[in-house]
Amino acid sequence: MVTEVEISPREAEVLELVGAHLSNAEIAARLCISVRTVESHVSSLLRKLEVPDRRALARRAPEPADAGPSRPAPVLPTPLTSFVGRVSERIELVEMIKAHRQVTAVGPGGVGKTRLALAVAAEADGEYSDGVWFVDLVPVTDPDLIATAVAGAVGLGEQPGRDMTESVVAALADRHALLVLDNCEHVVDGVALFLERLLATSPRVAVLATSRARLMVPFERVYPVPPLSLPVDGESDAVALFMERAAAVGRSLDPALRDQIASICDRLDGMALAIELAAARCSTLGLDGITAALSHPLRMLTGGSRADERHRSVRGALDWSHALLEPADRALLRRVSVFVAPFTAVAAAEVAGGEEGVVAEGLARLAEQSLLVVTASPGGTEYRALETIRQYGVERLSEAGELVDARSRHVRWCLARAAGLAVAREDRRAGFDAVADDLRAALAWAAGRPEQRTDAYDLARHLAELTFIRNLIGESQGRYEQAAALADDPAAGASMLRHAAAVASCRMHGDDMYRLRHAAADAARRSGDTAGAACDLATVAANAYRFSSKFVRKLPQEEAVALITQARELGGDDPAAQAAVALAEAGRALTELGAAPGLNDNAVPMTIARAERAVELAHRTGDPLAESAALDTLTCAQSWAGDTFAAAGTARRRITLLSSTPGTPAGTHELIEALGEATEASLGTGDLPGARRWARQLADHPLLAEVGHRATGWLLVADTLAGNVEEILTGSVRFLDAWQRAGGPARSVLGPPAAAVATIHGLRDDQDAWREWSAVLNQLDPSPGNTCGYGAVFDAMLLLHRGQASEALERMAPEPGEVWQWVTWIWLHWYVALRAETAVLARSSDAGDRLAEARTVVAGNPVATAIVERAQALLDNDQERLLATADAFDTAGCRYQSARTLVLAGGDHAARGAAALADLGFAPMALPRHP
Repeated sequence: MVTEVEISPREAEVLELVGAHLSNAEIAARLCISVRTVESHVSSLLRKLEVPDRRALARRAPEPADAGPSRPAPVLPTPLTSFVGRVSERIELVEMIKAHRQVTAVGPGGVGKTRLALAVAAEADGEYSDGVWFVDLVPVTDPDLIATAVAGAVGLGEQPGRDMTESVVAALADRHALLVLDNCEHVVDGVALFLERLLATSPRVAVLATSRARLMVPFERVYPVPPLSLPVDGESDAVALFMERAAAVGRSLDPALRDQIASICDRLDGMALAIELAAARCSTLGLDGITAALSHPLRMLTGGSRADERHRSVRGALDWSHALLEPADRALLRRVSVFVAPFTAVAAAEVAGGEEGVVAEGLARLAEQSLLVVTASPGGTEYRALETIRQYGVERLSEAGELVDARSRHVRWCLARAAGLAVAREDRRAGFDAVADDLRAALAWAAGRPEQRTDAYDLARHLAELTFIRNLIGESQGRYEQAAALADDPAAGASMLRHAAAVASCRMHGDDMYRLRHAAADAARRSGDTAGAACDLATVAANAYRFSSKFVRKLPQEEAVALITQARELGGDDPAAQAAVALAEAGRALTELGAAPGLNDNAVPMTIARAERAVELAHRTGDPLAESAALDTLTCAQSWAGDTFAAAGTARRRITLLSSTPGTPAGTHELIEALGEATEASLGTGDLPGARRWARQLADHPLLAEVGHRATGWLLVADTLAGNVEEILTGSVRFLDAWQRAGGPARSVLGPPAAAVATIHGLRDDQDAWREWSAVLNQLDPSPGNTCGYGAVFDAMLLLHRGQASEALERMAPEPGEVWQWVTWIWLHWYVALRAETAVLARSSDAGDRLAEARTVVAGNPVATAIVERAQALLDNDQERLLATADAFDTAGCRYQSARTLVLAGGDHAARGAAALADLGFAPMALPRHP
């Protein structure tokens, strides 16, 4: 039992959320801690509970208690007033959502759909192990942002390489949950498309939607929400609601007045909102006053679906409540209706006009009349109009001829908030979340009005920047594209398209990157900026070479050549254009070199020279991002040449260059790529502490919070080579969980970490885990990089640990020159050193030759050199020299190889080595077996 182990309160929270199948990123968001802190807690729990992996850990999570504090779970909105009646409706709707995966509660505005859905969701919560998620779609103005709204409620972020819908669908694929989508009517098409994708891949997710109209999807089951029951045999939900709400405002009614109350409710057709509005007036008007007011003719809404007879009573009640307001309060109600999210008195004063104190008093009066809902927030008291009332206010704005003025003030208020957030240094996430829905709504209105085009452009630009910072990168790309479309100046449009292309790069959408950068070139040419257009076209070609794995459609070589030629002609002698063209040409040469069957003595120096020229030209422009791109290409050229240390130096130079660049989309993309490259470079030179430092920065980057497999990959490799078992067990949990949630993509870059984790489990003699991770590896990367490169390195390590030197020798039989494409860069030194050691331990006749060759290749790499020196000492039977290599491994941060050296030394040293291996978490090591 979990209670037998002493765990901290925070660990208990993490354990319950692991049991609820949340990812580390989701747990971090729920508990307001970092992903790294979650990893530490998971690692501690794995150790304390003595379980091998996250699946076993989830099984140790306690079941939710029937009493006492509930498990951390999705929180449903808490109504400020009690829910009255509707017993039969609740029973019917609960049974429907048990029987059908998608149910839509349909009815007119004010009938009580939301309150009924909340009551049903609360009642059904215990039926779903992952809880109930509530999503209010009122603020959503764009059907394409349905998934973003759901992600916000569920606590998910977008995974680079997937759009938000794909990210949400993948994250919910294995969940057992009820998703409540409230107020779908204005984004029906977007909801329908989202639900089709969600329910097709999430067999244990059920959806309860509320809408004024059905969603028109094949699997939908419609539940018409009736008005509150009117008097039948003395029972009436409508009367009970009226009496309770009247009592809440200080007017407890005598039960003897039920007939009079029933008459009022009958006049209001049992509509919940209308009854609540009338009851709120009871303390000032009394029943007689309410009856008299309802006796006067009321203006009825005409036209369209809102002419429904049931809706007439709501419109009539709103007309009546509105008529009883003072003129100033009427004006305030209609003007604040432009807010789609909760707002403060300060915001209302700015948008509605007037002094803050006077506006605050007016808001209080409106709240007293149940026309606004009041909530407390960290930023102060907030107000919100129910959607039916808000729409009524917007209609009144239009009737008063104030709609354009009010919305224009709202746009200006949104612009001011967005500009403030753009320069804020603290609480930017919370600040954005508080105003995001209003920013989107203001943009949706302004974008369709020619006179608002300039403000709409500025708002789209700000929203693009803020959503990128908020890691809503799919929306960010779309907003940059929207800004480009709104820009009056083609040059500004080109700039926005370049930003959009950079965001597409962060999303790993190479085809979008191509399309947008090409569009930027067209816009630049329209503005007369031929040099800028040349840079764009050359960058299209360079990116196709640099990031080929991000493209679905591989750029044909002849198309890339045509782009470079066109860019050269357009750019002329412009320095930036020349640098961009030089980078594209270097990328082309590098790609041709990588495709060659073997090293070409002329091609290698020529390619390096091209890359160095690109770096020089980029440096002259003063643009650090252009120089970073060129340094990336130079690093790759040096690695193809087998010059590991030069490549590592160039990679570090790139990191230094980017350390002070702003967090723009392009800068962020370059930095993430550079951190990965610096990690690889450090691994290639045996700098394990450096590799872990860069890999840790990569794993902690906020943009990768939702893609733990990409974030932790190189850290897993570095920890494996160092022998850090506990870190591997923790990090591999995040890796595997995120990879599975992403749909199990087959990407060769994820092969090395999978191979590393499989090796660790093999060294621990955990055969089940080793087989599981070996299967993951085969699914991720069946390429020669696995079979001939890193796979051979990790397999050799495991075989040597098991004493199977001859098998290890066979696994590494190819000469480095035969597999040069797969062992250059990171793996050359490791491959050469381990290949020499296998020859010695297998007593191969060419062991001496391999050692001599290896010593030259690995010179300067502390770990690989120590492996070679250890092999030489074993060949020479030099005990003193052998033990010296143990100290060298310790100095290099390679604890596993140090302990292994002691075992190989034999005698008392072997016992110390075996104990060290056990302390690290490894199984006993076998000595080489010989025929």
